[in-house]
Amino acid sequence: MLTLTSVNIGTERVVGKSVSGIYKRPMHGAQELSKTGIVGDVVSDSRHHGGPDQAVYVYGAKDYQWWQSELNIELEPGTFGDNLTISDLSSREVHIGDQFVIADDVVLEVTAPRIPCATLGERMGDKHFPVLFRRAERPGFYCRVIRVGNLVANSEVIHIPYEREPCISVIDLFRLYYDQGPALATLEAALKAPLAMRERIRLTSILDRLIGTGRTTVGN
Repeated sequence: MLTLTSVNIGTERVVGKSVSGIYKRPMHGAQELSKTGIVGDVVSDSRHHGGPDQAVYVYGAKDYQWWQSELNIELEPGTFGDNLTISDLSSREVHIGDQFVIADDVVLEVTAPRIPCATLGERMGDKHFPVLFRRAERPGFYCRVIRVGNLVANSEVIHIPYEREPCISVIDLFRLYYDQGPALATLEAALKAPLAMRERIRLTSILDRLIGTGRTTVGN
């Protein structure tokens, strides 16, 4: 059984040369979840973060455990900026379109992997950390809110797999982000999944460019 280990909220603070809500801390008691995220959580850069399709960032305890072993340090829930930390879960077990039901109340739908940026490096005190994060392929994932409600730590979480075809894993989409020569068929398959809008726009632009040039991959 999965459990909501922690509900994490961030306040705005200076991180490097910008401001960010990446520093999140576990909260006690019920936290209200709206269609755009947890009430009270800060999203400083709304151009690249947040919004209805990336309202909640989720990270699995299995991935935190891997990082703790890899870095030889203890990592508290919310360290990577995750709003929700879920027990016994890894990014590698999740697909775009999967749903998570929390306490028979809240329903989330997976939309995209998290792509590491310089702010994560600043948060971890290592400018090279985004490269390590990419190589680890344990990105966590964003969700849209299908049903709002209250979030309370230690609530039961039910994972409902996406059953339509094609089924695109979070890791497949993560790798596609960095693919310099994606195939036409790969892009078309990914765009059939219930992606976050930012990723849909990005992939559609690449696909349109391929179709316009008559190519089947970006590089051929």
